[in-house]
Amino acid sequence: MSFCIRMDQPLHYTVLTNNTSKTKNLVRQLLDQCPPEGFEHLKSLSGLLFSRSEIHRFMDEEERHDVKIITNDTKQSLKTMSSGEQKKALLRYLLSQKPDFLVLVNPYDNLDVATQVNLKQQLTAISETTILVQLVSRLEDILPIEALYFNLNNGELYPFPDASSFFANNKKVRSSFQTAIPAPIKPIEVQGETLVEFKEVSVSFDGRQVLNNINWTINKGEFWQLIGPNGSGKTTLLSMITGDSHKGYGQNLILFGSKKGSGESVWDLKSKIGYFTPAMTDKFSGYHSVENMIVSGFHDSVGLYIRPSDHEKRVAMQWLKLLELQDKKDTQFLELTQGQKRLLMTARAMVKHPPLLILDEPTAGLDDTNAALFIALVNKIAMESNTTILFVSHRKEEGLEPQYNYHLEMGEMGSTGTIK
Repeated sequence: MSFCIRMDQPLHYTVLTNNTSKTKNLVRQLLDQCPPEGFEHLKSLSGLLFSRSEIHRFMDEEERHDVKIITNDTKQSLKTMSSGEQKKALLRYLLSQKPDFLVLVNPYDNLDVATQVNLKQQLTAISETTILVQLVSRLEDILPIEALYFNLNNGELYPFPDASSFFANNKKVRSSFQTAIPAPIKPIEVQGETLVEFKEVSVSFDGRQVLNNINWTINKGEFWQLIGPNGSGKTTLLSMITGDSHKGYGQNLILFGSKKGSGESVWDLKSKIGYFTPAMTDKFSGYHSVENMIVSGFHDSVGLYIRPSDHEKRVAMQWLKLLELQDKKDTQFLELTQGQKRLLMTARAMVKHPPLLILDEPTAGLDDTNAALFIALVNKIAMESNTTILFVSHRKEEGLEPQYNYHLEMGEMGSTGTIK
């Protein structure tokens, strides 16, 4: 990575975080003008936070008090904006306050590739006049600007003398799992080879066309990645497959051998689908053991409320051994790291070997090490099971090995789809 070095440029800070970093403590110290050792230059300066949590804070203010703060110029509510539009509005508002420095916490999460590129260019330009403190969990997200470098582990900062030693110390590593994928207790049968088929499907919301003439066939055992810009209709497509959207009715849409609206229930569809998105772990607050969370996948519940069979417990332990979490079987799920939670919830989604496994932005917010581990698990599931995988991501994950990519490309008449 090359760096732009200018003697008159502000002094910037780059902090590589991981999923046990305790980032909030550092952010609080910086914004409260009580910076830790190595950040003394910021002590008398005023800073503002650019993060997903700030967007949610302003969104909550809008909903509670019906006051638009960061979108006052457009009058559009944050809730109706795409992730890219939300971050653009937040950055515009923060800069209008003329802060001495900005704290950037994983600024590119949930953004499509083009929006990431534009934001990186904008932040690089801002770095000419404003101090930036980058707190990022991915090496590829670090801006090419001169900075002081740190790692943040368990709340402790570890400084590096220069960029070369920082990047040498934080090289990416490929991960793997040695144990085989456990077999299902009872295979779930689906007639025919096709699981999902969209035939010339178009969808509109409030008079605005989102999807335009979508043709897409997903067959048994295939590994797909769904890619598209923010607002291109990825969530709409997924919700039609899972049965959560009424937009599938009246369309030429085949799900597991039956045309949508031919009498199937949402639960019929969900019984054939394993599903995971980080929001499931972020919002989960129940007290259940790691073992019980795996077993709950047999019963389509989040948490276990009935007595498991011996066979179910044996299969759960096989999954825990695969994930190298067998020593944590009696640990509370809430005590796991973010990376461990996502591996476990994916195993929970796979425990019945569903015909279709949907992984919706599963690596968002993960550090490089945990993302590599998650990708290794997904590739292993693809190789060692008959489950069809649909992986949705804004980021092109290094090491991910899908057979096909379905690209949504936005146009004036809605998004069209292309197989690549």
